[in-house]
Amino acid sequence: MSKVPINTPIMDKEEEEAVQKVISERYFTDQSYEGGKYVREFETALESYLNVKHVIAVSSGTAALIASLYAAKVEPGDEVIVPSLTFVATANAVKAVGARPVFADIDNYYTIDTKEIRKKVNKRVKAIVPVHLYGHVANMDEIIEIAEEFGITVIEDAAQSLGSSYKGKMSGTLSKMGCFSFYPGKVMTTGEGGAIATNDDELADSLRKIRNHGFDKMGVITTFGLNFRMPQINAAIGNIQLKRLPQFLMAREKNAFLYLKYLMELSDKITLPPIRDGAKYNWYLFTILHPKRQKALENLKREGIDARVYYDPPVHKTPAYNYGGPLPKTEMVSKTTLSLPANPIVNEDVVQKVTEILKESLN
Repeated sequence: MSKVPINTPIMDKEEEEAVQKVISERYFTDQSYEGGKYVREFETALESYLNVKHVIAVSSGTAALIASLYAAKVEPGDEVIVPSLTFVATANAVKAVGARPVFADIDNYYTIDTKEIRKKVNKRVKAIVPVHLYGHVANMDEIIEIAEEFGITVIEDAAQSLGSSYKGKMSGTLSKMGCFSFYPGKVMTTGEGGAIATNDDELADSLRKIRNHGFDKMGVITTFGLNFRMPQINAAIGNIQLKRLPQFLMAREKNAFLYLKYLMELSDKITLPPIRDGAKYNWYLFTILHPKRQKALENLKREGIDARVYYDPPVHKTPAYNYGGPLPKTEMVSKTTLSLPANPIVNEDVVQKVTEILKESLN
């Protein structure tokens, strides 16, 4: 069997032609408040897809998180509650604005536990950043309830969940701000890039200034900002990719349900992905818990199947942070989690092969 990547950008001539057009126009970036024409097209298309008032395209998912924290007026000395079972960018963004990440344990859906949030709220906590990990949507109803009770801003880290929804609303639109990533390994890509979704006019204005060194519509520097602009080439790719997104997601869903069908016979030995009531996942990753993970991982890789471990160690156990424990559920999951490829190039033969390998690894 040829190599099956955990995730891979899927492109054809249409993306190549879009890039060539930008090159031929010599139109690589735009320093205006609104952004260049390809950026504006991408933002408008994404607003329509997400059913949200504003989308602000930026240079990466990390830039989206940092800009959102600045817009929420998170400052040095503040604290921000985040999960530890996530990519380190979530905590790094908090640290980048001078605040302190406060790590919370996860619930049964691998997302931040609302009971843990309540335990960790104090007068220094300025924001909560729930992560919709693997495309699984966090318990947003309770998170918003806690945030409103204590006057805290919620910023969704939706980097892995574009296309997921909760009770009919798209992930990233369930709070004040939602942050997306278009890194090449995501469900769609702009090559590199990110975006922030919001229904708040004032926040949208602040975010547009922050991404462009603080310049307002009149070209006056009115606030602190950085260069978080999305290049025109990336936006041009995004415009094509966004049109393909529904078919990408359909393929992922098909593969996920094939996995659920074939792996059901092993459900007494491995833990299959739990699906939260009211949620629809984008199946960015099909993630199981496997008691003999290392053996399974080695066997899968030997057969050309690029399974991965996300994330071991969790952020609070890394040398860069190394504080905030114990987080028992996070630590247990990090030792057994195994993500399987569900991207559109996967097919039923791959799923059957993965099932055979996982079965053998349990013996």
